[in-house]
Amino acid sequence: MKFGVLVFPGSNCDQDAFYAIQEDLKQPVEYIWHQQTSVGDVDAIIVPGGFSYGDYLRCGAVARFSPVMQAVEAFAQQGGLVIGVCNGFQILCEAHLLPGALIRNDCLRFVCKHVKLKVENASTQFTQDCQPNEILNIPIAHGEGKYVADEDTLQRLNANGQVMFRYVDASGNPTEQANPNGSAQNIAGICNEKFNVLGMMPHPERACNIRLGSKDGIKLFTSMVRSGISALGK
Repeated sequence: MKFGVLVFPGSNCDQDAFYAIQEDLKQPVEYIWHQQTSVGDVDAIIVPGGFSYGDYLRCGAVARFSPVMQAVEAFAQQGGLVIGVCNGFQILCEAHLLPGALIRNDCLRFVCKHVKLKVENASTQFTQDCQPNEILNIPIAHGEGKYVADEDTLQRLNANGQVMFRYVDASGNPTEQANPNGSAQNIAGICNEKFNVLGMMPHPERACNIRLGSKDGIKLFTSMVRSGISALGK
């Protein structure tokens, strides 16, 4: 399965994602520059974290208008797998590929640490290698990671099973203390209605090798590979 990693001015997690796919997942991967108007022949796209365009205006607000995003939107509409991490999640929300928005952390500080995530839906193309209600150890690194949406959107996300991950404590409870940014309902990641676009604030690409403290993140990428193989009938 071939992955494409978008690169915007200010991206700083594109190399992390590239390394995780090439070295840990052992899958082909290439960079896709933000000015390209095609995503080529990739089977999945990673919209990486960082500070695209310096986070001017709002995080992801400028990157959303990069030429490559039209190709990403078309790719997603055709059923292609897209995962946006951290700033990538912000970009996908700005592009309206995912509902809601990410705003300043409640603590008003940049937070960088490992957190625990509960897998809320283990039957998607991104989570099928996880167990239902499994708790993953994944790092975060953001200053504007508070997920917000109106009540109707939150109800719809929950009813449709589109909430993929929640911040939880060691016992799997979504407590206020376990919520690092104040996200509504402890939401850490969501999918679109077709379940082919995922956005999440934690960084699975930084948890693909035990040398980094956890390899729980690789389960998302192995899930994507298995989905791609199934789609090809192999």
